[in-house]
Amino acid sequence: MSLRYGLLGLLAEGPASGYDLARRFQEVLGSVWPAQHPKIYAELNKMAGEGLIEVESEGPRRRKAYRITDAGLATVRQWLTEGEVDHTMRLQPLLRSAFFWLMEPAELRAHLDREAAFYRGELAKYQAYAEAKDRGDFGDGAQVQSFRIAIEAAIRLYGALAEWAEWARDKQSGPDIR
Repeated sequence: MSLRYGLLGLLAEGPASGYDLARRFQEVLGSVWPAQHPKIYAELNKMAGEGLIEVESEGPRRRKAYRITDAGLATVRQWLTEGEVDHTMRLQPLLRSAFFWLMEPAELRAHLDREAAFYRGELAKYQAYAEAKDRGDFGDGAQVQSFRIAIEAAIRLYGALAEWAEWARDKQSGPDIR
């Protein structure tokens, strides 16, 4: 159900097509809440049917631009203020870590090197986003500040996961953890 609220929040910024929303979703929220194009389009159709969004315009090749309605804005605001937060972290790398003992030491080291490199890469990407926002490249205001707060969470999480993968690799290199 959170896909719905993510889309409503993005539409609160202004009208957008399904394609633009998918791109924006990936850019802003992809690492914390991935969404594929088919699911986005299906959710847009549901929300339009429920009166939470409406088609603002239709362009070439039936490309529709949607805008949030007052009911949609009220729905996302209610979710932000009244909804229970699901604090479950579903991170496959952490699930896998419970079973590292099944891997050969060389495979585990290589895996943890790849994990650390991935997290360092994501960390650098979000640090660049933060620097651009801090420079004012995207303007200022509450919306930009909210995105900056979300970006800081990504920076801290990816930094911590990179350190964890490096620690696990180094720990594995010591006494056998299998």
